Amino acid sequence: MKIKGTLVVDKDRCKGCGLCEVACPSDVIGLSKEVNKKGYRFAYMVNEDNCIGCASCGLVCPDGCITVYKVKLS
Repeated sequence: MKIKGTLVVDKDRCKGCGLCEVACPSDVIGLSKEVNKKGYRFAYMVNEDNCIGCASCGLVCPDGCITVYKVKLS
């Protein structure tokens, strides 16, 4: 059984620290070229298909901006 993950980033709370990008073992997350209303580049899914739902990004986020969801594929 394979697990597929996805994440939701609260773009307006993200301050673009990049810790999630470093913590991701699958190179799923990157920082956008756009900025949020506070002027920060926010995290987003660059390689959605690579997400394994490990939640490392959510665990290291100092502001709790990332929610990770997992789906079991048969």
